[in-house]
Amino acid sequence: MDYKKTKASTTTIPRDLEILTGETGNVYETVMILAKRANQISSELKEELNQKLQEFASYSDNLEEIFENREQIEISKFYERLAKPTLIAFEELKDGQIYHRNPLRESRKK
Repeated sequence: MDYKKTKASTTTIPRDLEILTGETGNVYETVMILAKRANQISSELKEELNQKLQEFASYSDNLEEIFENREQIEISKFYERLAKPTLIAFEELKDGQIYHRNPLRESRKK
């Protein structure tokens, strides 16, 4: 998913508990689903940022390059301005884009 084009808020806002309990019926289970998805998003964004910053890596000890690499600074600032992974995960849950299942619940139904 392209996290740069998400409609998630960049600031924290109050949430309706009905959204959190809608699919699972349990707030804590939903929070755990959101936490796991946020960790996935965070690791994907970190990997993407590291790949982009790797292009600018220099293996020399030139101090001038370290402090004046504007492209690297702009890329870092762009990723800092993105919505936080937890907010992106909540937006995905609200839009029904997260697939989850509970094996314990499935085994009890049988």
